[in-house]
Amino acid sequence: MRSLRARLLAWVLLPLACTVAVAAWLSYQRAVETATVVQDRLLLGSARSIAEQIRFEDGSFVHQIPPAALELFQSTQPDHIFYRVTTGAGRLLAGYTDLHKPAPSVPTHDPYFFNSVMRASPVRVVALFQPVVGAPNARPVMVQVAQTLVGRQQMVNDLWMHAVLEQLLLLLLAGALILFGLNRGLKPLLQLRDDVNARVPGTLTPMSTEAMPAELVPLVASLNDYIRRLEAHAGAQSIFIQNAAHQLRTPFALLNTQLSYAVRASAEADRAESVGAAFHTLQQAIRLINQLLTLSMAESLGADTGNGADADINLDSLVQEIFESLVAKAQCKAINLGFDKPTEAPALRVNPWVVKEIILNLVDNAIRYTPCGGSVTVCLEVADGETTLVVEDNGVGIAPQYREKVFERFYRIHNTDSNGSGLGLAIVHELATRIGARVRLADTASGNGLAVRVTFARAV
Repeated sequence: MRSLRARLLAWVLLPLACTVAVAAWLSYQRAVETATVVQDRLLLGSARSIAEQIRFEDGSFVHQIPPAALELFQSTQPDHIFYRVTTGAGRLLAGYTDLHKPAPSVPTHDPYFFNSVMRASPVRVVALFQPVVGAPNARPVMVQVAQTLVGRQQMVNDLWMHAVLEQLLLLLLAGALILFGLNRGLKPLLQLRDDVNARVPGTLTPMSTEAMPAELVPLVASLNDYIRRLEAHAGAQSIFIQNAAHQLRTPFALLNTQLSYAVRASAEADRAESVGAAFHTLQQAIRLINQLLTLSMAESLGADTGNGADADINLDSLVQEIFESLVAKAQCKAINLGFDKPTEAPALRVNPWVVKEIILNLVDNAIRYTPCGGSVTVCLEVADGETTLVVEDNGVGIAPQYREKVFERFYRIHNTDSNGSGLGLAIVHELATRIGARVRLADTASGNGLAVRVTFARAV
């Protein structure tokens, strides 16, 4: 059930329906009590009419069953009437011999009502004890009148059905009124839906909360907060696309120039030099595109990326793998790659792709900005349950005033330096943020070069 209106209506009507069901059961019990009281009064009235006609004359009981005593029970239902009149000594004066008598211990000063069976049919019986003046036996005469339960059950059904129909009618009326109220109450929500649907695509202006019900204000506030975050994200994406387009335009324009020169060059040496330069430019463009894709993937990672590994990963193996992939680039500049391997290699339960990209970008960045004949060293430190990856080089380093800015995209301290794109540390910072790690730039122990420290959060 996806309709909020239907859900609200169901949750309101369900308790009402349960209440109606309980009320119907109580109505049935009251109907039974009412029908029993009516039948008991008719039985007692009939018994009194018969008892009033009993007298003792000339040494014997004189009795007469008046027709009015039995006419009290006239109805459309085929009920049977039974009666029995006995003396105090138990001698039958009139009536049916097989009508059951009450227990001997029943008090005689009040009428006694009880249920019994007469000729395989359930009956309601009243026993009335009537004293007779002049009778030789001190015990009163007992008059019994019984009636089958067909008419009483019909009365119960009529009373109960009448009450149930009233309750069902009230339930239907309540449902209609509740539905009307829900339509009126949900009108602001429907209006909010219409306002959202009516917004022009691309509109990121906050929605007004004026004249908005208090219950909808948190929802609109959340929408406005999302709109603000979306606007910031869209702005950042727009700037990123503009910067990416600008960064890509330069190498491709240069590549076009170099290839055009190679086509026009008549000397083989000039053509070879131009093609070599074009190949170098193409490699830079490929690296830039790969970095842009990596940064885009980093931005798309969820907040729970740090738990993306099913098992612990070995940093020792990752560093060795990355060294193998970058050893050729390091040899071209005669850079010595070193790995300060700990006694016990630390293991982390984080996304292996993220950690690999962090190490790859840091080592590649260090090789790129370290002069020929330099060194790049990776070491792992474990303290207080936290693992820190340190990548050191003996290059020119980064002055303290620039160490926060280098995490910005496309930021380069020396804009004329074409070896870098300004994305390496930005990718590292973005990936580290996604897995809850901390990145810090520091001086090396010797004071020459730069040390990048990435501290991974303690596993919970």
